[in-house]
Amino acid sequence: MRKLRIVFMGTPDFAVGSLDALLKAEFNIVGVITAPDKPAGRGKKLHQSAVKKYALAHQLNLLQPTNLKNEAFLNELEQLDANLQIVVAFRMLPKVIWQMPKFGTFNLHASLLPNYRGAAPINWAIINGESKTGVTTFFIDEKIDTGSIILQEEVSINKKITVGELHDQLMILGSELVVETTKLITEDNIKTIPQIESDIKFAPKIYTETCEINWNKSLNEIYNLIRGLNPYPTAWCLLLNNESEIKVKIYDVEKELISHNYTIGKIIATKKEIKIATSNGFLKINSLQLAGKRKMDTKSLLNGYSFSSNSKMV
Repeated sequence: MRKLRIVFMGTPDFAVGSLDALLKAEFNIVGVITAPDKPAGRGKKLHQSAVKKYALAHQLNLLQPTNLKNEAFLNELEQLDANLQIVVAFRMLPKVIWQMPKFGTFNLHASLLPNYRGAAPINWAIINGESKTGVTTFFIDEKIDTGSIILQEEVSINKKITVGELHDQLMILGSELVVETTKLITEDNIKTIPQIESDIKFAPKIYTETCEINWNKSLNEIYNLIRGLNPYPTAWCLLLNNESEIKVKIYDVEKELISHNYTIGKIIATKKEIKIATSNGFLKINSLQLAGKRKMDTKSLLNGYSFSSNSKMV
């Protein structure tokens, strides 16, 4: 049995699941690397990453490099004398780092590689209407998410699930896979499979323009986009009402496949519900947020807001 000295690298909540699972499995975490504190919010107060908060709470040795190639940081990393590095939702590592430990550096990715390489695999799996996804552990190499696969675990995607719900599901599944992979490395029982480069789907970073709803698309495409961005970073569009133009974020929705004669984007509002006409049905909005207002359910909005007869989403 190998005696592991592990450096863990990660930043958001998704990574905390794996770090917590490793500690509970009593692996020796000699260091935690996470992003530097960043100003956030209206007050621009320094925000600590979820991994930093967890590491401090559990008195783990913490490093927050601004430059991964900085000589002082590399010296600190070497002094930790780690023989394995585990990466979950961090940034691209220079070769000098991922080659450093004797037993290598492996990464947890929230997709069934080689599909959905990139920054937002959970979002894109839903946006693209996939019926399954999963988690993969693989050894890091020179390119992004291309290394040899160690383990994979598949999960079906519920047709109503949001990206927030799938994120939490994959965080748990991924943490279990990280522990299982680490145990295999402890036992020197790793067998890897190279990734096959054929008809690969990618998961690029999501920008504000990615989140804009195109109401000319099919009902299913719009529905999947909104689910794939709920609760973050959230799909949006513009509401035209009484000659005013308001940016709207849309969260929870339902779809109604049915033929109709309304123009695309037309808002059909009653005292209890809001529906938007699409090319092949209606999208019922259950929760939304008008610019400058708090997020609210549809019934709450309709208590104090009215739509004109020609209001529409664009």
